Amino acid sequence: MDVTAAKDRYVATRSGIGKLTEDLVDTPQSITAITRAELDDRGVTSLDDAVRTAPGISLGAGEYSFQGSNVIVRGFTTRNDMFLDGMRDYGYYFRDTFNAQSVEVLQGPSSILFGRGSTGGVINQTSKRPTLLAAVSGTVTAGTDRTARVTLDANMPVPALGSGAALRVNAMGHKSAVAGQDVGESRRWGLAPTLAIGLDADTRLFASWYHQSEDNIPDYGVPWFNGRPAQVNRRNFYGFAADYFDSDVDIAGLSLEHDLSEGSGVRAQVRASRALRDFRITEAQIPAGTPAATPLGAITVNRLEFQGSSDDRFLQLQADWPGSLQTGAVKHELVAGIELGRETSAPVYVTHLGVPGTNLAAPDPTQTYSYAARYRRLAAHTTADSTSAFALDTASFGERLQLVAGVRWDRFSADYGSVGYSPTGATLATTAVSRDDRAASWRVAALYRLTPEATLYVTYGTSFNPSTEGIESLISSGRALTQSNLKLDPEQSNNLEAGAKSTLFGGRAMASAAVFQLEKTNVRVPDPATPGFNILGGEQRVRGFTTELAGRIGANLEVRANYTYLDSSTTRSTPGGPLVGAPLVVTPKNAGSLWGTYEVTDSFQVGLGMRHADRRLGQNTAAAFLTAPGYTILDAMASYRLSHAVDLKFNVYNLTDKTYYDMLHPFHVTPGAGRSVLVTVAVKGW
Repeated sequence: MDVTAAKDRYVATRSGIGKLTEDLVDTPQSITAITRAELDDRGVTSLDDAVRTAPGISLGAGEYSFQGSNVIVRGFTTRNDMFLDGMRDYGYYFRDTFNAQSVEVLQGPSSILFGRGSTGGVINQTSKRPTLLAAVSGTVTAGTDRTARVTLDANMPVPALGSGAALRVNAMGHKSAVAGQDVGESRRWGLAPTLAIGLDADTRLFASWYHQSEDNIPDYGVPWFNGRPAQVNRRNFYGFAADYFDSDVDIAGLSLEHDLSEGSGVRAQVRASRALRDFRITEAQIPAGTPAATPLGAITVNRLEFQGSSDDRFLQLQADWPGSLQTGAVKHELVAGIELGRETSAPVYVTHLGVPGTNLAAPDPTQTYSYAARYRRLAAHTTADSTSAFALDTASFGERLQLVAGVRWDRFSADYGSVGYSPTGATLATTAVSRDDRAASWRVAALYRLTPEATLYVTYGTSFNPSTEGIESLISSGRALTQSNLKLDPEQSNNLEAGAKSTLFGGRAMASAAVFQLEKTNVRVPDPATPGFNILGGEQRVRGFTTELAGRIGANLEVRANYTYLDSSTTRSTPGGPLVGAPLVVTPKNAGSLWGTYEVTDSFQVGLGMRHADRRLGQNTAAAFLTAPGYTILDAMASYRLSHAVDLKFNVYNLTDKTYYDMLHPFHVTPGAGRSVLVTVAVKGW
């Protein structure tokens, strides 16, 4: 990710994804690139918080079968569409940004680039890489929400391995609670060394390892009551103080880059990852049939205790060949490649019976955790092999017109098996399913350059979602552990988008706007003829408009501002499924954000941010039509340079201490954090 200049810290000129050969202003797709400088200004420490200021984004809450980052893009989840340096980041965990150089949100189906999934878009993190400049920096942060965080970023040449060798090490330790809430806590640490050889040569080798460990006390928020979040104190914690969510993630990779000529070369990456989870999470649920007029203090909620573990592994190989070709008056920027992968997932889910309840208005998290019975309910195992090949051509007809065409072929072959058990340990059911899905995805686009700074484009692309993609697709109901999607063909999506982009103020800012229609066909909905199973009988549609401005305006002001309008709807369904005409879940009609920093002096900087989202649905069926109200949140920042090497920064989140509902799920709602203040000392040396 290249930043245009030190003063233009919020503007990225190119994507960190090597398959995109053109500058962002010449790429016919809505892309938001969030730079490291912006992440630092906002005090971002997690991927969820990083993308909050990108257009079309909302957040979903965790479930039994999966936890971790659940970002919704244009109405569709990206749980299986997280990428790291252009390769799939497999596993369910809460991603820290300590090793991220930038974060990108690509909106609209992107199967031509990434294969299966990517209905609403994808999230990609670009890692920090070594350079030949010796440097070290670090931060120490403390906060009113009991945050204690330390980071280190050290880069140094390694002349013993050659003149182009360097080592970069990033490390992080983090502990925090949630402002305005009790008991819940996050604790994690991470280490990410990367060794580079040949930075000054045509052939470059990168060896990296990423490790992140978590030891959290998870908070599943409040239950729904009367179709809205229960109107209880946001501090209420319905779990037990002994609840836990632990994860260990290791990602090891080798990357080779070789330049053949100007604009041509070979890139190859191989990566092995493993994500371990071990959890016990409590969800409060109000007993069915509770009269709407019942006083909250008179309600005893059931505690649904979700316990389990999983071992998720992924081995990937990706190689692509970018190159340039001239055919007469037409110049072609080509990229073609192959991808191979094997992923395995081995989850075990445990059911608890007779867990004591607690009062809705005044829960007791200090109550001793107990149960009448506990048994292993389901043990599953999936092995999936993926094979892909793609080619993408950007053809330039003179200085103004570009035509883009790409095609990708994917084979996704999965073997799934599970064993279900009764409370006595007897085997209830054994399931064994194999699927072999083969699909072609394609994209066509036309781009017209009005001026050297401004472009117009129109693009059409497709994507697909296999029923065996990710454990939450196979185990389609987290609490019931049903497997309703077995043997279903993939869902299909298509996206039509027209937009405009322009660099402004001499390249110091970029503006974009787009209108689009995204349709998803063959949507999984309940089978009216066979209860407990799904069919591909649904359709969904999202029509919308998005606009964004990012960069430096004038001499002293940097901004990121965006607005998104999403008219989402279920256009076809079955009884028990989403209501026809109802909006998609966790998809606000109007949403926007603004973040701006102003340099008062060379040493003093202030910032102000705003985030707004309309009401959203947690569920949209006849049995449960659940609505969370909209919200507007204000954040602020002040930074002062104490010396050339030391900065002091204050971040204030939720300035007005507003109570709002942030992450939604059909059975629970996670309130947003209250007001908190973080103080950071940043040190740079060498």
